[in-house]
Amino acid sequence: MDERYAEETQTLRELLALMHEHDLDTIKVKLGDAVYELSRANSEQAPQADGFSSASAGESVPEAGANVTKVLAPLTGVFYLASSPDAAPYADVGDRVEAGDVLCVLEAMKLFNEIQSDYSGTIVRIVPGNGELVSQGEELFWIEQ
Repeated sequence: MDERYAEETQTLRELLALMHEHDLDTIKVKLGDAVYELSRANSEQAPQADGFSSASAGESVPEAGANVTKVLAPLTGVFYLASSPDAAPYADVGDRVEAGDVLCVLEAMKLFNEIQSDYSGTIVRIVPGNGELVSQGEELFWIEQ
């Protein structure tokens, strides 16, 4: 077994573990040039019932204006708007945030990484859904300055 095959097998195992740990039906991750997309057989996407919102596939997505700055994921991980399921979200659409404010947490390798805003402004869009896996470089928030 060559080294690349072993690395890809390990990556797939880790993605499957994330799917099971967070009860995800599908997962899609881009790592370098490789794209991994896994889904459970015969699963139906459950409606989001956690109170957090994001744009879904058929929904129209607004264009970012010239005064909108996009906050990107600094790492690949599971996106959470709150520190725990029963806690209030760090930020929501319409909230005014200051540079240094915590916007969300990304869970990667059992570590929770607080993501802080580098910008001051008003949150006009939250891109991923709560509990969704995001890849490094993906949009998380739009902040209008």
